[in-house]
Amino acid sequence: MTAAAPPAGVGARTAEEPQVNWAILLLGFAGMVIGQFMAILDIQIVASSLPQIQAGVGASADEISWIQTAYLIPEVVMIPLSGYLSRLWGTRNVFLASCLGFMVMSVAVGLSASVEQMIVFRAIQGFVGGAMIPTVFAVAFTAFPPKQRVTASVIMGLIVTLAPTVGPTLGGHLTEQLSWRWLFFINVPPGLLVLFLVGRYANFDKGDPSLTKGFDWLGLGLMATFLMSLQFVLEEGAKNDWFADDHILLLAVVVLLTGPAFVWRALSYRNPIVELRAFANRNFMVGVVMTFTVGAALFGGTFLLPLFLGRVRGYSSAEVGTTMVVSGLAMFATAPFAGRLVRLIDPRILMFTGFMMCAWAMWDAHAVTTEWAFWEFAGVQALRGVGVMMAMIASQQVTMSTLPPHMVKNASGLVNLFRNVGGAFGLAILNTSLTTNTALHMSELTQNITSTNAGMLGLLAAMQERFAGSLDPAGAAMKAVYGMLNLQATTLAFGDAFAMLAIGCAAAAFVTLMAKPVKVPANAPPVEAH
Repeated sequence: MTAAAPPAGVGARTAEEPQVNWAILLLGFAGMVIGQFMAILDIQIVASSLPQIQAGVGASADEISWIQTAYLIPEVVMIPLSGYLSRLWGTRNVFLASCLGFMVMSVAVGLSASVEQMIVFRAIQGFVGGAMIPTVFAVAFTAFPPKQRVTASVIMGLIVTLAPTVGPTLGGHLTEQLSWRWLFFINVPPGLLVLFLVGRYANFDKGDPSLTKGFDWLGLGLMATFLMSLQFVLEEGAKNDWFADDHILLLAVVVLLTGPAFVWRALSYRNPIVELRAFANRNFMVGVVMTFTVGAALFGGTFLLPLFLGRVRGYSSAEVGTTMVVSGLAMFATAPFAGRLVRLIDPRILMFTGFMMCAWAMWDAHAVTTEWAFWEFAGVQALRGVGVMMAMIASQQVTMSTLPPHMVKNASGLVNLFRNVGGAFGLAILNTSLTTNTALHMSELTQNITSTNAGMLGLLAAMQERFAGSLDPAGAAMKAVYGMLNLQATTLAFGDAFAMLAIGCAAAAFVTLMAKPVKVPANAPPVEAH
């Protein structure tokens, strides 16, 4: 007697919707998300306490900046390389090795007795920890069923945006309450949790050892040289007057030579380190441009606000962190709504709206004055936070939704790489803008004040009377007036930098319209590649 045939459509539905053990999937993914949060947080948590680290290890101002640079330069090599390693060894093995190396190097950095030791350990920490960032992104688009990928994107969006936002707050309080060494020791407890969760529950795929055959060492060398040189130029260029410095000029030439060579190698070699053919997909190309801009807007805004509060307002690390928390709260509150909206309407509309909100916020901030503090920045930060979160979640859907599954791991590395490079590019441009425009505004202010200006003469006389008890009242008065003018020039330069970010975000908003329509309904099957 033959078994009754199943109802029509049941077999197809079962094939399309495989059973998922949600407990195991969510526990493994949660472990990876915590690791990703640690890796991103470690950049910003240190930024707020560099003066204390400088005093602790007796470093010079030039040396201490390398605590950050040494972490970021090797990291950009690992981020695209992680896609290849995940396919070779499996996502779980790569993530466990990355997390363990990150923890060990965190302790080594915290125990360092000299700035030279710190720089070496930070470089290794950045390289091994870089794999934790893009692998989470790949898992969200391969392990989760299609209708749950938006939720996974929302979680990743929160991590990517909240980590830089809460970093200065957490770093400032840790340094004040304990010591700067705890900025690195703090990674150990969550790291142990990550090792347990990922080791036990994150067996999402298997590696393919055959990929070791014909490993592209030349491609790896070209990629590493290109990305590290590019990151160095972007990180150090503004400090060293760009191409006036011989090292920056030499490395810029290296970038121009190795960049095209790496692209040629990746497109022509049978087993490339990074798969660049994803760029043939129009949505991926537009999404990468959007991700680059999100990186500039996210890291640029997070860079400008603390710098203004410290340089102009004289805020401590803890005070800066408290003021910055508004954008984090706005992002956190927006994420669930953005996740729902991206299922209901065209993601291109969300991207456009998000970037225009960022542009509006930054344009409002270009009217900044020396009196701006928490409440003046609260509205700017809230609007920017909402816009960044909407643009990020929508851009993730547009970028990855039309790629075939076998391209996702490599593509996730490229997406994260472009966000980091976008951030570095934004910081380089903003740094240069601040330096150049401060000098320009200072020149304009001083040229408009003549030696016979009655207001200036009155101010100098009042200042001399105030400093009458000093050895040189006239010199002290001139120095005080110069400081006041420089403060105004600096504030005007910050306004120009905010305006620059606003223009960039507005331009990006219109680029989003070039993407193909992408619908992300609640029960959609996987979208095939076009």
